[in-house]
Amino acid sequence: MSDGISEGTKGVSHEQERTERRVENIANGEIQEQLRTIKQDKVNEDGDSITEINDKAGVAKELFQGDILLTETQAKEIIEDIEKEARENTRTKRQAYKDSRYPDTIWSDGVNYYFHPYASYETQRAFIKGAELWERDTCIDFIYDSTATDRIVVAPGNGIGCWSSIGKVGGEQSILLGSGCEMVHIAAHEIGHALGFYHTMARHDRDYHVIIDVWNITPGWARQYNKETTDTNDNYDLPYDAGSIMHYGMRSSSANTLPTIVPYDMKHQKTLGSPFISFIDLSMMNEHYNCKALCNSSTSVTCERGGFPHPRDCQKCICPGGYGGARCTERPAGCGRTIQASTKWETLNDTLGEWWTTREDFTKCHYWIESPENTTIEVELVDFTKGFAIDGCVYAGVEIKTIQDQTLTGYRFCAPEDAGMYLRSFSNLVPIMTYNRVGVTSTQLKYRYSETLKFISPVEDRSQLLISYNFSSYKQRICNYYRKATCYYERHKTVQMR
Repeated sequence: MSDGISEGTKGVSHEQERTERRVENIANGEIQEQLRTIKQDKVNEDGDSITEINDKAGVAKELFQGDILLTETQAKEIIEDIEKEARENTRTKRQAYKDSRYPDTIWSDGVNYYFHPYASYETQRAFIKGAELWERDTCIDFIYDSTATDRIVVAPGNGIGCWSSIGKVGGEQSILLGSGCEMVHIAAHEIGHALGFYHTMARHDRDYHVIIDVWNITPGWARQYNKETTDTNDNYDLPYDAGSIMHYGMRSSSANTLPTIVPYDMKHQKTLGSPFISFIDLSMMNEHYNCKALCNSSTSVTCERGGFPHPRDCQKCICPGGYGGARCTERPAGCGRTIQASTKWETLNDTLGEWWTTREDFTKCHYWIESPENTTIEVELVDFTKGFAIDGCVYAGVEIKTIQDQTLTGYRFCAPEDAGMYLRSFSNLVPIMTYNRVGVTSTQLKYRYSETLKFISPVEDRSQLLISYNFSSYKQRICNYYRKATCYYERHKTVQMR
């Protein structure tokens, strides 16, 4: 990378380093005591996450947020914005890059790209498939053109990590997919940056959803976890999604294998670091590129479940995960089935995959568990076997959508230690997805419905929520540090705990 860009990124780093240790002597043990202890597996010798790969490649500290290459102009804007926010004590919700040059920073006429002569077949395939995932459900076109004025060169290499610029910077810019990065979900993540996305955990409202445990972060890496500031981003009023493909995993940049990003709702431990582009990611990207305006509300299909008309065909919908059909009212086509629950515990068994094989694409099965109106559904994960306990469940897992907001990603599990996890729905429908691309995995669930609704909290089942009374002293320090008018735990402390 050029000296100018490197120095610009380092300038942001120095500014952010000042915040690295401001919360003194936080009660790290209190966090760990409430987390499920899960033994981490390892599959890819180069690393199973972008941060691990870039750390081993020795490039993470040279990049903004661990995998973003800033121009000098972008670095200057961010530093100025940090200083402005400190002066004005302003707070906004931010994820998509939207500065004063927008819309010049988006690829309005399509994304021009070409492959470096040394790009391997695996690198090319990963990029093409990652681009197809974004192209399929947005209005963004990807065009192979090595002579266009503004273009991306997809480059390979050993020991150079995975990284990208943020948005369209003008002229030629790179997406690097080095050794270990030649996977579709990593390519899709880096393409997300090139299209204009920062990381989800950099949103300003992230402190209402996750805690950044700075004491577990590798020294010098705390800058990756600073929040974005004013004037450069927008999240279009869309909610925080733990399953965003732009979210780092729970142990990203860990100095000691302990969690660095702790979700308040601890059932989301393995959801962080997702291998899938989420519905919220797609909705935000369609807003950012003004794709939704292509469908006239008076003539387009009416979508259910929070879906929206597809910009490439306004008579069908882009649906939240677990939903399909033209109007998001059906179970997604393919493997799986719809099951009617009873008041007695029943069992669902699912097996996916092929022995001793690693596949480029995921095999997925979709199930719906239904019950009568005005009832809720209980689900218990009995067992998940032969999988890999990796942050984000990036190789195989099960997603159970008992959450209230069905546009968000459900709870994902992929470790034997998840056995016994109990969930309860907010409605009489629970979508479940099993998925696999490595080896064979087996999922066993129990389910039944209850006659009466039991909403014990506006924030799901409190038994697995990080917020609790014995945690209040640490929480108060965090809240004081971020100068919140009302702390999260204070808003809900009267809720009956299980």
